Amino acid sequence: MHDAVFWHRLQFAFTIVFHYLFPPLTMGLAPLIVIWKGISLRRGGDERLDAAARFWIRVFGINFALGVVTGIPMEFQFGTNWAGFTRIAGPVVGHTLAMEGLFAFFLESSFLGLLVFGERRLSRRAHFATAVALFAGSWLSAWFIIATNAFMQHPVGHSVQADGALALEDFFAFLFNPWAVVQYAHNMAAALVTASFVVAAVGAFYALQGRHPAAAPLFLRTGTTSGLLSCILVIVPTGDLHAKMVARHQPAALAAMEGRFTSGANAPITLIGQPNVAERRLDNPVHVPSALSFLAYGTFHADVPGLDAFPPEEWPDNIELLYYAFHVMAGLGTVMLLVMAAACGCSFTGSLPRRRGLLWVLMLAFPLPYIATTAGWMSAELGRQPWVVHGILRTVDAASPTVHTGTAVFTLIGFCGLYFVLGLLFLFLIGREIVHGPAVPATPPGTHA
Repeated sequence: MHDAVFWHRLQFAFTIVFHYLFPPLTMGLAPLIVIWKGISLRRGGDERLDAAARFWIRVFGINFALGVVTGIPMEFQFGTNWAGFTRIAGPVVGHTLAMEGLFAFFLESSFLGLLVFGERRLSRRAHFATAVALFAGSWLSAWFIIATNAFMQHPVGHSVQADGALALEDFFAFLFNPWAVVQYAHNMAAALVTASFVVAAVGAFYALQGRHPAAAPLFLRTGTTSGLLSCILVIVPTGDLHAKMVARHQPAALAAMEGRFTSGANAPITLIGQPNVAERRLDNPVHVPSALSFLAYGTFHADVPGLDAFPPEEWPDNIELLYYAFHVMAGLGTVMLLVMAAACGCSFTGSLPRRRGLLWVLMLAFPLPYIATTAGWMSAELGRQPWVVHGILRTVDAASPTVHTGTAVFTLIGFCGLYFVLGLLFLFLIGREIVHGPAVPATPPGTHA
C-alpha cells in the first residue's frame, strides 16, 4: 500500500487498458469503410454498400470520440506520474507524440467530420477520397504511437547526455525502428481482427433476428472474409516475426512468457502449465517438443535461454501475470482462427445464414479480440519490466518522486468512476446505433455535388 510506484503503474495500466478498447475498432473499420465505398464508386453507386459504410462510419465516430476522451489523461500522466521518464526520454519520444497529435489526430478528426456530415454535399469521388484520408490518418496515428512504444522496447537512434537525459541523434532510425515495423504490422492485423469480429457479430445478430436482410449477409461475408485473412496475418508472419524480435532483444521476457526457468537446446513450447516462481519450475506442463527453439531461432536444436541465464533483478517483475497474459493471447488467437475458418467455409457454400448455432457463436465471440489484444499489450509491457526504456531507464526511476501513494490512489478512484460513466454512455450510444441499423436515405448522396 505504501509503494507509490505500484500505484502509478496501476493507474496508468487502468487508463490505457480502458482507452485501448476503442482504437482497435476504428483502425480496423477504416479499411473496410474504404473497401465498401470504393466498390460502390466503381459500380456507379450501390446503396447497400453505401448504407453499410454510413452505418459503420457512425460507429467509428462514437469509438473515436471515446478514444480521444480517454486518451487525453494519459498524456498528462507523463508529467504528473512519470516525471522521471519525461525528463530522461521526453527529448526523444516527444517527437512522435507531438506528431501523432498535430498531424495524424487532426487529419483523422477533420476528415471524420467531412465523412459524417459531408456525404450529401460531396461527390461520390470526393466522399471516397475522404474515407481514404480517414484511413490514412487513423493508421498514421497508430504508427507514431507504436514508434514511441517501440523505442521503449528497443531504443535506437539516440545518445546519452552528460546529465543522463537522452537526445535524438538519428530521427529516421528512431521512426523506422525495426521493432516498430514488426509491432505495427502485428498490431494493425489485430485491429482488423477486432473490426471483423464486430462486423460479423452485428451481421449474425441481424440474421438471427431476421432484420435488415440486405445488410446482414454483407456484414457476415465481409466480417468472416477479412476476419480469416487477418487472423492468419496475426499469427504468420507478424506474430512469428514479433516472437523472433523478442527472442533476439528481450530473451528474459521470452523465458518468462513460456515459464522457462532452465536454459537448454530443443526448447519446447508450453501449451498448459502453472509457473511456480518460488521453486523456479513449471507445474503440470503440456509441451510441444522443440517448437520454441524453431519459432525463436529457426532451428529445432537452438539453445533458448531460461530465466536462470539472467540475474533475478533483470527478470520481469510479475512472471505469473506475464505468462498467463501471453498464453491467453496465443490461445484466443487459435480459437478465433478456427471460428473464422468455420464461418468462412459456410459462407463460401452459402449455408452460413441458416447455421443458427454458428451465428450464435459469431454474435457472442466479438469480445474475444478485445481480450486477446489487451492480453497482448500486457505481454509486451510486462515483458519489458523492470525497464520503462529497456536497458536504459528502470521503472522505479521513471516515476514522479513527489507524487505520493495517497494522491495516486485518489486519482485512480476518480478515473474508475469517470470511466464507468463513459462506459455506460458508450454502450448506450452503440446499442442505439445497432438497434437502428443501416438506413437507406430518401435522397441519394452526392446529388448536390
